[in-house]
Amino acid sequence: MKILVCISHVPDTTSKINFTDGDTKFDTNGVQYVINPNDEFGLTRAMWFKEKQGASVDVVNVGGPETEPTLRKALAIGADSAIRVNTEAKDGFAVAKELAKVVTDGGYDLVIAGRESIDYNGGMVPGMLSALTGANFVANCISLEIDGTTAKAVREIDGGKETVSTSLPLVIGGQKGLVEESDLRIPNMRGIMMARKKPLNVVEPIGANAETSANSFEKPAPKGAVKLVDANNIDELINLLHNEAKVI
Repeated sequence: MKILVCISHVPDTTSKINFTDGDTKFDTNGVQYVINPNDEFGLTRAMWFKEKQGASVDVVNVGGPETEPTLRKALAIGADSAIRVNTEAKDGFAVAKELAKVVTDGGYDLVIAGRESIDYNGGMVPGMLSALTGANFVANCISLEIDGTTAKAVREIDGGKETVSTSLPLVIGGQKGLVEESDLRIPNMRGIMMARKKPLNVVEPIGANAETSANSFEKPAPKGAVKLVDANNIDELINLLHNEAKVI
């Protein structure tokens, strides 16, 4: 079984976010980048298939040279090789088109993508990738088992879970539950050294056009001032909640 794991290069959630050029561009200065958490769950599941079923695991990213340390981390975790599509990730549709070419050329049986990336939260790429490649698709996937060419998956739905059966080739949009946080792997020194020798192939893009663009960015409004009320003054608290906060 050939597995391709899509890796997004995203800012660490602890990073301070700022914008430049009149709030039209993201300021990358001082920002630490990591593997998108939903993708990391998928990569860990792919490693299970590699160790238990002998699958081969490649990782892919659409982005410039600055994303290569993130791909190297994925290699250090255990992926066999990496592919970087040498173009800026402009929007979900363009990224899906670029990834579709990689999937088709590589003849992958299973493509594991994160449900969404934590920077733009678009949640579009896995579904569009499935449509572009003609593969089956499972969204919000929290469990996956493969037996031959048959897949059994559990996905999260409103108010519960749904178990589905399908066949390969398959694209999933994975998330926490596909593996637990305690199962995530930290690269060790041996993995880091081996990653330096593993292939990282740079391929040129097909030139997919972005269908959307960001006009501007805006930070959430700062929190308002806090009023402290004496614990014994219940009447004042009720009055503030009713007339000022208007929550009761």
